[in-house]
Amino acid sequence: MKKNRLEAFSDGVFAIIITIMVLELKVPHGDHLADLVPILPRFMSYMLSFVYVGIYWNNHHHMIYAAGKVSGMVLWANLNLLFWLSLVPFVTDWLGESHFTRWPVVLYGVVLLLCGAAYTVLARLLMQMAGKDSVITRAFGKDLKGALSVLLYLLAVGLAFVNTAISMAIYILVALMWFIPDRRVERILFSEKEQL
Repeated sequence: MKKNRLEAFSDGVFAIIITIMVLELKVPHGDHLADLVPILPRFMSYMLSFVYVGIYWNNHHHMIYAAGKVSGMVLWANLNLLFWLSLVPFVTDWLGESHFTRWPVVLYGVVLLLCGAAYTVLARLLMQMAGKDSVITRAFGKDLKGALSVLLYLLAVGLAFVNTAISMAIYILVALMWFIPDRRVERILFSEKEQL
């Protein structure tokens, strides 16, 4: 099965997720800069979630680019990832509206954790289909950053019951880890595609 439809559908969902998030930002009721202060928590949660969705979009693009083909199981795994990502606007809004209180911070971390797990399942299925010597397996095979991210999400969710600021700092740390592209992945992908 060709991957074009999966990629096009996924790109559309990513775009809708970002659109929904920005629509949740409400215009202040005044015309002074001070009127922006009450919406700063919402804007901060939007910025963090925008970065996360952008990271997933970027990595999803690279992964699908490296995949030779997809199967029905891959389509379902992709839908699983998109389902958890589609909850990001909801938890983002609650996080900002609540000013980073315990349960919104916990739920935000749970959604991030489930997004990470779903991405890992999708990657593993694509690598299994392609084989151990494939471009995708060599580029994405050892996902230490992904495993560390899951551990950090679990830690952050637990720490939210102690101090939500620490949890938020961990979520930001994980986003920063992924914000810097993995040069190994791009080097393998682009050198292999040039030879084809």
